[in-house]
Amino acid sequence: MSPSLPFISSMDFVGVLSSPPTFLSLCLKLAHSLINSSYLPFSQRKAIADRPTPASFDVHLTTGFFPQQPLPRLTGRFARWEQALLQANNNLSLGEDESEEALSKRPFGEAWRSEIASWPALDTATLHSDLRLCQRAHMVLAWLVHFYVHSMPRSAEEAAVVPRSLSVPLMAISRHLGFAPVLTFADTVLWNWELINPSQPLSVSNIDFLNLFSGTEDERNFYKASAYAELSGVEILNIIDSFQSQPNPSDFPSISKIARDLTRLASVIDDISEIIQSVRPTCDPHTFYWDIRPWFEGSDAKGPTDPGWIYEGFEHSEDLDLSGPSAGQSSVMHALDIFLDVDHKLRQRRFPAPSAENKRADHGFMERMRRYMPGKHQEYLKHLAASPTSIRELAQSTPALREPYDNAVMALKRLRDNHIRIACLYVVTMSRSTPGAKGGCPASAMIDRLRAARMAGNGPVRGTGGNELALLLKAGRDATRRAILKQT
Repeated sequence: MSPSLPFISSMDFVGVLSSPPTFLSLCLKLAHSLINSSYLPFSQRKAIADRPTPASFDVHLTTGFFPQQPLPRLTGRFARWEQALLQANNNLSLGEDESEEALSKRPFGEAWRSEIASWPALDTATLHSDLRLCQRAHMVLAWLVHFYVHSMPRSAEEAAVVPRSLSVPLMAISRHLGFAPVLTFADTVLWNWELINPSQPLSVSNIDFLNLFSGTEDERNFYKASAYAELSGVEILNIIDSFQSQPNPSDFPSISKIARDLTRLASVIDDISEIIQSVRPTCDPHTFYWDIRPWFEGSDAKGPTDPGWIYEGFEHSEDLDLSGPSAGQSSVMHALDIFLDVDHKLRQRRFPAPSAENKRADHGFMERMRRYMPGKHQEYLKHLAASPTSIRELAQSTPALREPYDNAVMALKRLRDNHIRIACLYVVTMSRSTPGAKGGCPASAMIDRLRAARMAGNGPVRGTGGNELALLLKAGRDATRRAILKQT
């Protein structure tokens, strides 16, 4: 076997046509490579055959991290959860909202919460044998928790108490599924849908969302853009799976295919970047910040001094993962980071060296966000991370792969640049506005404005999970840039 066989381009052949011995040598190397890729040792063939398939991690090469069909509704004694969620949609208002419309919904909200608090804490064991029913239970209960907490008027010093009727079954289901007992990206995007035309497969044009906090089309469009990005990421998963299936990634046929796949990968990432930006005309930033985003906030969203949430029946609620949904919980983006070997934890020495702000950022954020992904998806990412072959290391040792690899990393950096611009527009700018007022600021000034606000004593702008937004996004973008092989 020839692990060091160079990639042979068409220009290589043109350059050696006048030199028959060299041309013959290259042909022999190519033939040797093809033979070796066809006749692998038994142990290597068995390892490939025994490799877990994405489906074993509930990942599908047609729908990605989405289930292939909508989740079935809960029935029997669990149907009361479904009914309560149906009632909550469009009928509850934020507890902090003092508008006339919000105040008119308060009596219903009080009665709704009182009814839920009176329920028994149902045993979920009968659901555990059905993955889809468990996922549905998690989605319904998590939405109920966020509706319950955020519709409750309370002072800034008062902790939010989640009743046993919600906390106990949600904790049981979450432990069974292996992820956080709170609303997550999976609950709002991956599982929160039905097919417009049940006879047609899942697609962006054939999906409608079941639950909305605000009842606005802006919220529906926000979820739709997120779903579109995830479904576009299915091709990324196929590219990764193809790479992992290569029997000998350093032989000529494999290197040629990997180069093409990396080129395609850069294009897909750019497509997702455009999808992220496409939310601007369909989801108003002011509506997002004031009417939608507050419902997403978890126990630690307002920082370490906030009293947070208490889950009845559990002594140390502060130790639970209760940060709420975030784009950082997208398993597609985590898979892409693992595949391209983006070092968010600053474990490797790369150029340029991390800035002081990079070092101040939360280096464990991406790892912590994985705890908010369904357990099977976490296992899939661990499987990717344990791959014996690194695409970055292969590109370092293979000149023909360096440019395609760098182009893919640069596409990911552009995506994160665009994410910073969107964060400026939807969060940073709006944090300086008031309900009923609209405004804008240049995206390039985001970091400076945050720094000025911090120096003025106003405190940092935080994501829904309580992280300091500017440091987090900038550190992620810079970690991506450091993966580039050919630095300029």
